[in-house]
Parts: sequence; C-alpha cells; structure tokens
Amino acid sequence: MLLSVLLYSRIKRQYAAMSQPVKIVAAAHALEPGTSLTADSLTQIDWPVNLPLDGSITQASDVIGRIVLYPVADKEPIRGPMLAAPGASAGLTAKIPDGMRAVAVETNDVSNVSGFLFPGCHVDVLVTFRPEAGRESMTATVLQNTQVLSTGEKLQADPSGKPESVRQVTLLLTPDQAEKMVLAANQGTVQLALRNGSDQAQEERRPLQLKDLQIVASPPVTVAGNRAPARASATRDYEVESFDGTKKGVVKF
Repeated sequence: MLLSVLLYSRIKRQYAAMSQPVKIVAAAHALEPGTSLTADSLTQIDWPVNLPLDGSITQASDVIGRIVLYPVADKEPIRGPMLAAPGASAGLTAKIPDGMRAVAVETNDVSNVSGFLFPGCHVDVLVTFRPEAGRESMTATVLQNTQVLSTGEKLQADPSGKPESVRQVTLLLTPDQAEKMVLAANQGTVQLALRNGSDQAQEERRPLQLKDLQIVASPPVTVAGNRAPARASATRDYEVESFDGTKKGVVKF
C-alpha cells in the first residue's frame, strides 16, 4: 500500500511539472514581411512544456532588430526560421536566402498573366528569339518553377486576390539561373507562364520552331504506274420489294 502511494505521488509531481507552461516570444500584433522587430512588436505567451516548438524564442532581447521574412499573425509564436539573419537589412534583401539572387523582369499585361502574378507564385520563363540571321524564330523554356519574389514594390500577395498590373516582376534565382535570365532577356521577348503551386515537375523540353506550328496535308496515295486508285462510288443502289395486293414489285433507290 505504501509503495502505491509513493508511486502515485511521484507520477503526480511529474505530471504537474509537464503541464506547467513556459513563456515564449510571440507577435504583439500582426507583422508584415520586412518588419524590423521592436520591443513594442513582441509579447510573451504561455506554451505547454510537453509540446516543444522548434525554433521558439524565450527572450525578446534575442530577436529585437531582426527582420521578419513572412507574415506573422497576432499572438503567433516567433520562431528562428521566420527571421532574417542577424544584421540583415530590411525590405527585399531580407527575403533573399543565402546563395540566391533577385532578378527583375520587365513585364506587360500579357507577360504578367493579366495581373495575376503575386509574390510567392511559381512561373516558367520562356523566351522567343531568332538564333541566327536568316533562320526562323523559336521559343525556348529557359527556366522552370521559379518563385516570384515581388511584384512591383509588393512583397506579399493581395489577401483578396485582386489582380494588379505591374511593370516589373522580381524572381528568386540561383546565380546560374540569374545568368540565363539576363541572357534570355537580351535575346528576345520574355514570357512568364504561371504554374500550379503544387506542380514541382521539371521537364526536358526542346525549343519550338515556327515549322512545328505548320500543319502539312498528307500527300495522295499512289499505286503502281503512278496512278491514284479509282475513287469508290459515292452512292450505292438499294432494292426494296413492295407488294400491291398480289402484285410484287421491286423499287430501286
């Protein structure tokens, strides 16, 4: 009996310790990407100790001055991956991960998909150009599944999804992709093709030439002696038997 009481008391103390909440840093109000964290923008909330949150912050002083990379809701916990590296400047540069580049592309109502390109969208980059003098034009897909970093001066999408025509779209690219993008933009007309956000496929595609759009009629079939086969009669005769009383007749049509 004494052993049961001691065991119960120990389990009770352990459960009480596990259920005791801890204080972690959260947003005092909704924060936009590019916001520099201040003491006024931060608060502390209770968090269950038995539900550890990766990257959570316990001291506000550890993140004051850091830049928010993504939208943060009111009272949402602040986590390390949501913030730019210490010392990073605010604005667009804060959203560029290490090793990546931001490249701006001039657009119009057609190439920006009638204003339905938003930050966070993924696109393919196509360029139409004439490779050499005298050769026909071709269109090639030079980049696939690239992320739109900003549209105009906006770093996040319109919550209502309202289309907006912009003159510049900034893409997030690797250094190699940035070189391809700049080269393509100087060769001809650049077109952005909007992708489904869940479509991550990368396809091997060859450039499309103008001749690939032409429909060539099949030549007539010839037989021995270079004579076309005789055309079958377009009509057939049908016979129907008819009876008028006891008189039988045949009608052809």
